[in-house]
Amino acid sequence: MAYHARYLHWAERARTESLRAIGLPHNLMIERHRALLVVRRVEVEYWRPARLDDWVVVETAILRVTGAQILLDQTVRAAEGAAGTPGERLAGLKVGLVCVGQDTLKPVPLPEPWRSVLKGLALPGTAKPAR
Repeated sequence: MAYHARYLHWAERARTESLRAIGLPHNLMIERHRALLVVRRVEVEYWRPARLDDWVVVETAILRVTGAQILLDQTVRAAEGAAGTPGERLAGLKVGLVCVGQDTLKPVPLPEPWRSVLKGLALPGTAKPAR
């Protein structure tokens, strides 16, 4: 079985790659604004274990963007060729991120264009902000 903390690693990698895919890599935020996104809160629910050497897919949905915070919903699914059924949910994560200053590690507003782009990608609805 895949170690339970591995899901956190997969989710982190998916968040990094998602930002890169929309042309707003995390390292650019650090270089230009001396700000970075850190995990403030994470909740994980496991439904079925991934097996060692299984391929997985991580789907990331933005639920809410406010001030310095982002609330995400991430689902880890079995990929084609995995031991389970392709697309089967393996785990779900609710992730609260906060933007902090690189030097102070205190919350700072999410810089542009990250804020407006991520807000534009947020799913419509009434998700509560990350606490």
